[in-house]
Order: sequence, then C-alpha cells, then structure tokens
Amino acid sequence: MKLKIYQVDAFTDQVFKGNPAAVCPLEQWPDDSLLLKIAKENNLSETAFYVPKNNAFEIRWFTPEIEIDLCGHATLATAFVLHHHEGFKESTIRFYSPRSGNLLVTIQNDLFLLDFPIDQFKKTELTDELISLTDKSPVAAYKGKTDYMLIFEKEEDIANIKPNLGLISNLKARGIIVTAKGLNHDFVSRFFAPGVGVDEDPVCGSAHTTLTPYWATELNKKELSAYQLSERGGEIKCRLAGERVELGGNAVLYMAGEVFV
Repeated sequence: MKLKIYQVDAFTDQVFKGNPAAVCPLEQWPDDSLLLKIAKENNLSETAFYVPKNNAFEIRWFTPEIEIDLCGHATLATAFVLHHHEGFKESTIRFYSPRSGNLLVTIQNDLFLLDFPIDQFKKTELTDELISLTDKSPVAAYKGKTDYMLIFEKEEDIANIKPNLGLISNLKARGIIVTAKGLNHDFVSRFFAPGVGVDEDPVCGSAHTTLTPYWATELNKKELSAYQLSERGGEIKCRLAGERVELGGNAVLYMAGEVFV
C-alpha cells in the first residue's frame, strides 16, 4: 500500500520553527496498529490521519505511543494540506473527531482559525508532587480533562524551567502545561508530555483550550496573543467565544512524499 505523506510546520510562517506535524490523507481507515506504526516511524509529536466523510473530514491524531483526544497543530497542518495541496478550496473546512466532536477551520488569507471546544478545568491543591515536577515554584495548579496546568510568576520562569520528565511521565495525565503572564505577549507557556512519547511539544494547540479561558479571565479580555517558549517557538492568536476557543496561526510545508507499507 502506498500513502501520501506531508510534513508541515504549524503555528509559524518559517520552516524549522513552530510545531512539525505529519499528515496522511486516507480513503478509508486501516487497522489502528498500522496508524500507530506510521506515527512511531515519523517520530513527531503528532501524526494526523483523515478520511473524507459526509462533506467533512474525519480526523484522528497519534503520538509515537498512543492515539490522543485532540491536537491543534496537527489539525492546522491538515487544513493547510487540504487547502494548498489536496485541492480543497472552500474557506471553511469541517472536521469530525470521534473523540472531540465537530471541529471547524476557517481560512482567512494565510491565517488558519481553529474552532475548538474549551477545556473544562478546575483549581486543584498545589501538592508536593506537583511542585516537584519542575525546578521552579508554581503559585497555583489546575486540572483539566487531560492535563495539569501550573501557573508561575513571570515569563523568565517559563523560559528557564527544567521539567522532571520522569515524574511527569508517572502522572495520571497526558502532561503538564506551565504558563505565566508574558512580556511581549499576553501569556507564554510550555508543554511537557513524556508519558505519551512527547518530552516537549514545541507548540501545543490543544493546551491553549485550557490556557485561553484561564488567561481571558485573569486579564479580563477575550482576544489574546500567546507565545510558546519552546526551542522552536510559535505564536498563537487566541479568542474566547463562550464554550469555544478560536486559535489562529500560519503554517508552512517542509516535506511531501510517499509511505510504502
């Protein structure tokens, strides 16, 4: 079997920046074991697969270890591939995820706007276990559907933080979001998920479904600028819209090819 494959850098307009994702168009779903093998071979934080279905596209995301519930940057990358390389020219792309429901991507010039459900999170006790996950001292902790979010005092804490990957991988969670108010952006963050095969995700769109409603409340504004302070870095335009969040970013093609399996 021969499959198309693309590698796209998302939440950036420069190659080697943002978050790389692989995208594989499919005509029908093969065995899940094959999808996981392809994702593991790609060795990127996520590989997205999609199948056309009922005037939309069913989409799924895999890390090198597991299938996950939601992935922002790989959805953006998939929309980029459909729009620029697979002949889909409408301004709105409708995705359906069996795990996260309906997801829309609207295209405005070179900007892709993702419409995602917000995360449901609540404040939790700042335990010794959570404090020990990094070498910095958080001021508050929250628990969402899949991740913990730790709040820190300043951007410098996020830039210089050293995660304890061994402890994080043992959490009953996908990973941890660390965040603080930004200097040149409304807020900054990083994301660590070694338990699912991603030590640090360069730019995590799904984490911003937690970050956006939190910082919208803290800063009393619905439109925010965000920057993920990973080595590659990436910028996200965030807007809170009730129970949904809009995440905007650019993307650029790094590679296109074929997979033989």
